[in-house]
Amino acid sequence: MTELTENATPSPAGDLPVGRFSSRDAFQQMVRDAFAAAAREGWQEIIISDAHFHDWPLGERSVVEALQEWAHGSRRFTMLACSYDDVIRRHARFVRWRGTWDHIISCRRSPAADPLDIPSALWSPQWVMHRLDPERCVGVSGTEPDRRVLLRETLNEWVRGKSAPGFPATTLGL
Repeated sequence: MTELTENATPSPAGDLPVGRFSSRDAFQQMVRDAFAAAAREGWQEIIISDAHFHDWPLGERSVVEALQEWAHGSRRFTMLACSYDDVIRRHARFVRWRGTWDHIISCRRSPAADPLDIPSALWSPQWVMHRLDPERCVGVSGTEPDRRVLLRETLNEWVRGKSAPGFPATTLGL
């Protein structure tokens, strides 16, 4: 269970918190818990977005195991970043998982974007988490329909209009 800040409360949709969070540890635990909930509850779609994903726990064994369990069936996973260099350097387990599940994963890249402009968020149809200040790891999470729709619209704008394919599953040399 995620360690909650003073303002966050457990959500009615499971163990995931609703409300404000304000620490790197709380943020990272929410990411772990969200992927575990996705596997347990069978979320159909996940979108994650961050400038570099350097402080996301993507390479941790528990995260990759949860994603492995989640990936079976008709699923979609979208990633958006300025650059995937930190993902490749810091999250080897995730990179291997990404290669295996390339057919359900869409990776988008926006290298010219200001890193502070790209949303730092995890979106699902059931629950969302949005870091409003990635540097200080301050943000909000919740299940409210308005929050989910607004974040989805913002992410769609980035994915469809401000990014291009990036982070290939394999690199072919010539």
